[in-house]
Amino acid sequence: MYKLMTPGPTQVAENVRMARSLPCTNPDLDETFVDFYRETCEKISSLLHTKNETLILGGEGILGLEAACASLTEPGDRVLVLDNGIYGKGFADFVSMYGGIPELYSSDYRNTLDVSALKAFLKDHHDYKYATIVHGDTPSGMLNDVSAICPLLKSYGIMTVVDSVSAMFGEELDVDSCRIDLLCGGSQKVISAPPGLTFVVVSDDAKRTMNERKTPIASFYANLKVFEHYYEEKWFPYTMPISDIRGLRAAIENIENDPDILKRHARIGEASRKAITAAGLRLYLETGFSNTVTVFEVPAETTAKAILDTVRDDSGILLAGSFGCLAGKVIRIGHMGENATIPNLLETFDALDRAMKKLGVPLKASMKEIFEEAVK
Repeated sequence: MYKLMTPGPTQVAENVRMARSLPCTNPDLDETFVDFYRETCEKISSLLHTKNETLILGGEGILGLEAACASLTEPGDRVLVLDNGIYGKGFADFVSMYGGIPELYSSDYRNTLDVSALKAFLKDHHDYKYATIVHGDTPSGMLNDVSAICPLLKSYGIMTVVDSVSAMFGEELDVDSCRIDLLCGGSQKVISAPPGLTFVVVSDDAKRTMNERKTPIASFYANLKVFEHYYEEKWFPYTMPISDIRGLRAAIENIENDPDILKRHARIGEASRKAITAAGLRLYLETGFSNTVTVFEVPAETTAKAILDTVRDDSGILLAGSFGCLAGKVIRIGHMGENATIPNLLETFDALDRAMKKLGVPLKASMKEIFEEAVK
C-alpha cells in the first residue's frame, strides 16, 4: 500500500473509512436519511460562510462543474471563461457542450489572475450571462483571488461559477462575501474522503436564472433543478450513494473540529515552497501559490517519470506529474487535508532528497532539513 501525497485523492482518516462501513438503509425510502443528507449539506454551507443551499451529487468533482454549466447555459449564451490554467480553460468545453458561446480571457499560466487587468477588460466587455473561475488550479498549483474577482464580475451583473475543488477548506473562502453563485467542491481533496462525490453551493440568483430558462436543461444527471423540493417531498432524483455520504459527513465533521486547518495548510505550504527553492529546484509558478499543492519543474538531469517511479519504488510514496501542456514538465506534491501534516511532508522530502541523489540531480541543500527548520 502506497502513501498518498498526491493532490487528490488524498489520505483518508480512519473514522471516515469506518463511517463508510456502517450498515446501509434504503436512501429512497428511509426519511431519516433525507434529514441526514440535508444536515450534511447545511454543515458544508456553514463552513463556507453562506446561507446558500448545498446539494451533494453522486459523482466525482467533474460532475459538479458540468452540472453548474448545464444548469445555467442556454443556447447562444455568452460566457466568460477565465483561463490561466488547464482547468480554467477546460470550462469552455462544458459551455460549448450545452450550446453556450465561451469567450476565453487568457493570461499567463505562471501567474495569478491580474484583477486590475480584468477590471480594465470588463469596462468594455461585460455582456456575459456568467463567468467561470478556478479558485485552485490543481495541475499547476495556481490560486486565484475569488474574493476580488467574483464581486467585480457581479458588479456588472455577471454570475459566477467557481471551481474550488482543490482549494476549499485549505484556503480561506467566504461564499457570501465573495458573492459566488455556483461553487463546486469535491470529496477527495482537502475534505479527505474517497473520490465519488461532488457538491454545488447554489445562490438565489442562480436558482432564479434556472427557473427563468426559456429552454429545458439538456441533461438529467447534470441538472441541479432535479433536486428542487427534494426535502419537502422526501424524494431524491436518483438513489443516493449512502455510504459515500456517511463518509463525507465524517470528513466534514473532522474539518469542523479542526479550527487551525487554514493556518496548518499555510504553514506547510510556505515551508514546502521554501524547501524546494532552497534546494535549488524551481517552482513552476511565479505568483499565486496554493497552500494545498506545491509544483516544481523537473530538473534537466532527469525526467518526471524517473522521479515519480523512484519515489514510489524506493519510498512507497505516490507523488503526481501533471497533464496537458504540463505533461512531463512538473512534479506535484499534494499537502492538503489528511496529507497536510509535518510528519508526512518530512517523509516526502526525505524521499525526494534520496531520489534526486540517485538520479544524479545536484541539490544545494536537503529539502527535508530545510522543511523541518522552516515549519518550526
